[in-house]
Amino acid sequence: MAHASNKLSATAVRNAKPRDKTYRLTDGGGMYLEVTPTGGTYWRMKYRFHGKEKRLAIGVYPAIGLADARAARDEARKLLAQGLDPSTTKRITKELGKTSAGNTFKAVATEWLEHIHRHEVVPDHYKRNKSRLIRDAFPALGHRPITDITPPELLECLRKIEKRGHLETAHQVKTLCGQVFRYAISTGRAERDLTPDLRGALRTPKTNHHAAITDPAELPPLLRAIEGYSGMPVTIAALQLSPLVFVRPGELRQAKWADFDLERGEWAFQPSKNADPLVVPLPRQAVAILEEIQRLTGRSEYVFPGARSSKRPMSNATIKAALDRMGFKGEMTAHGFRAMARTILAERLGYPEQYIEQQLAHKVKDSNGRAYNRTTHLEQRREMLQSWADYLDALRDGASNVVPIYQGARA
Repeated sequence: MAHASNKLSATAVRNAKPRDKTYRLTDGGGMYLEVTPTGGTYWRMKYRFHGKEKRLAIGVYPAIGLADARAARDEARKLLAQGLDPSTTKRITKELGKTSAGNTFKAVATEWLEHIHRHEVVPDHYKRNKSRLIRDAFPALGHRPITDITPPELLECLRKIEKRGHLETAHQVKTLCGQVFRYAISTGRAERDLTPDLRGALRTPKTNHHAAITDPAELPPLLRAIEGYSGMPVTIAALQLSPLVFVRPGELRQAKWADFDLERGEWAFQPSKNADPLVVPLPRQAVAILEEIQRLTGRSEYVFPGARSSKRPMSNATIKAALDRMGFKGEMTAHGFRAMARTILAERLGYPEQYIEQQLAHKVKDSNGRAYNRTTHLEQRREMLQSWADYLDALRDGASNVVPIYQGARA
């Protein structure tokens, strides 16, 4: 909207100098440039609304030039013609801008991570999920108002992960996004969770029923997660014992107190109906775990009785469910502790294969082709398991370059 009363020129505005008192250079249409004794120059507009004289702060010169100030004035006059107060409209717009900044996917996700997620999971799980969002979700979705994100947009973000061949990660990020959307719903910043719309849209990762972590560098988060797990005491004890003795999951959950001699530090049982008895030498850490859980389950037949009945062992899904809950779904299983121990004991710590295979209750033959008795090399295996337990403790506690050296002379 042009005004014949536009009186100021760019030169006149540029040459405005401070005086002893504040003065105004009028442009017309209610707008003027206010010049203060300290040199401040401010665009303002005087107008009447509902019979009251009011003033609108347009901006500071030279950040706001003459042309931009006039455009703002003309916009304000349009609002007045519609029966709206320009000052109130400006304030509301500013507040909406602040609200919009707090409603981006990144803002909501960060709030959920800090106020909710970090208090529900162990620290390493929190850090891992935070990294997943920062790496895989924020670049595409972080700046977007959470209410504006569409299912195709979310799918495009997840398919970028999928194209890298990280199918499990794509599903994990989808799950995290769903949690962020649901948090946004509960805090009044979104109306629905988009993730159910993507059902069947991502490739399903192949399930590795014996997934295992076998790289020592990746063990500390797992070990710390086990140490900090807040589930049932029986589950905690079984989790803590699993990496120390690496027996089969079924053998662990069906362990009976009658088979343990904690004073000698031994667990003797028959792995299967036709198998020879196996003696598992118990490291000090394992004995301590068993002594602690014995106070709770010592009157039961089973070391790890079921949650519903002490006359039955714990469910075969208990350990896996706990690992999944800790954030290791697809990365670690109950059976994976066996592969973990076998790989690291042999490749990293240098223990003889026959000791490891015997401890795994695999059939091992001597140089004459005869099968070793399951009690053979008991002292060597005792030393191996104690060294293994100490090694895991050091990794969990953050020690670096922890490499117990196998002493062949002990064989």
